[in-house]
Amino acid sequence: MQRRVASGSSEQWVQCQKCKKILFKPDFERALRVCIHCGHHHRLRARERIAITLDPDTFVEQDAELRSDDPLRFPDYPDKLMRAQQTTGEFEAVITGTGKLGGSEVVIGVMDFAFMGGSMGSVVGEKIMRCFLRGADEYLPVILFCASGGARMQEGMLSLMQMAKTTAGVEKLQRAGLPYLAVFTDPTMAGVLASFASLADVIIAEPGALVGFAGQRVAAQASSGKPPTNFQTAEFQTEHGMVDLIVPRAQIRPTLLYLLEMFGGAG
Repeated sequence: MQRRVASGSSEQWVQCQKCKKILFKPDFERALRVCIHCGHHHRLRARERIAITLDPDTFVEQDAELRSDDPLRFPDYPDKLMRAQQTTGEFEAVITGTGKLGGSEVVIGVMDFAFMGGSMGSVVGEKIMRCFLRGADEYLPVILFCASGGARMQEGMLSLMQMAKTTAGVEKLQRAGLPYLAVFTDPTMAGVLASFASLADVIIAEPGALVGFAGQRVAAQASSGKPPTNFQTAEFQTEHGMVDLIVPRAQIRPTLLYLLEMFGGAG
């Protein structure tokens, strides 16, 4: 997530990925990994995100037993899965469950970009779909933190099917009259953006998050002119009505609390 400085007591210092200034690690962690100089929001792991969002010791993980298979016998896919599991300590690119936010029960899902770029395969799609079903069945609001490069190519069409499946899950939650809040973190791209992520009742995003469908270079090649400097960022999408609010990381929890109160509270 951040590069250490090769000097004395390097464990206490990190370098901002954007402005390259040196940061005192304890201060950096207290600032939730946001640079105090340029405001760059460094990526968080899924369990870190859960810890700073939900009330302490209230998270109960669900569907942790689900595991990805190799339905297409895609070359090296099992090895890549194993490496991702060993590197991250997780079994998949999303963690889902229930917990309390301001004392009210919610269903929550948090994607982890560190696991194969947060790609959505069959298990990720299934776990996210179950979030919506659980919310509808237990009459609870759903909060999803999105961080993904898109569909998992190693699962081919089975991965693309998750777009339709998760979209159907959103519809069931909406039919039950329950709120769905999405938080776009860096990056929120491609098939995830084009399915469940964009269907939330309210979409908030962290400052500077990459948000788009195709990659920036592909989109630039397809456009007739030079894209604006903030193209495919949360700020660009807010200007064009796709994102409702840009919220600094320290304000995401209180913003979610406010939105749940506005929708009538949690179950």
